[in-house]
Amino acid sequence: MPGMNKARIAVFVSGGGTNLEALLKAQETGQIPHGEIVLVLSSAAGAYALERAKNHNILGFAVPRKGAAQEVFEAGLTEKLEEYRIDMIILAGFLSILSEEFVKRWPDRIVNIHPSLIPAFCGKGYYGLKVHEAALERGVKLTGATVHLVNEIPDGGRILLQKAVEVQPDDTPEVLQRRVMERAEWVLLPQAAELVAAQIVEEGQEKNV
Repeated sequence: MPGMNKARIAVFVSGGGTNLEALLKAQETGQIPHGEIVLVLSSAAGAYALERAKNHNILGFAVPRKGAAQEVFEAGLTEKLEEYRIDMIILAGFLSILSEEFVKRWPDRIVNIHPSLIPAFCGKGYYGLKVHEAALERGVKLTGATVHLVNEIPDGGRILLQKAVEVQPDDTPEVLQRRVMERAEWVLLPQAAELVAAQIVEEGQEKNV
């Protein structure tokens, strides 16, 4: 879309960056026309996600959480967000907790993904592989992923998108995790990014009228 303003997106990561990779590929294939990922921030210095960002010519920085006070950590994040004029944040495998004060500065602008159909298997202690272990222990036939806006602490906020994924009888937590990522998380994240980015662009255009 020539000449169109785009929402400037920062992606927060902590590990390997598979969800980041899905977002970057979606951007490169035109699935996020109203947004542009311009910055990746990692809470861990050695996160492979930073290499993924580099491979796609996206700026990436570590803002280490380990050993830093919450205020210092969030001040480091905010400095980068302001420097690169970020409009929205996507939490893509970001394992650090953000304070309520930080979240309140970004109303309807922080997108998070959770590997279950909220309200199932969410809240304290439910993250990563633990979610899929719980789903298998409960014996559910359907699981999936949910993208939501982070407007409250802990996992509150408005649900944007959900996608169900079938659980197979012989699933292990690792196999189920991979299926949920491939069939739900990697599909929903770009869609959610475009939804929020389009809203930001529309609001900007209305202000300029």
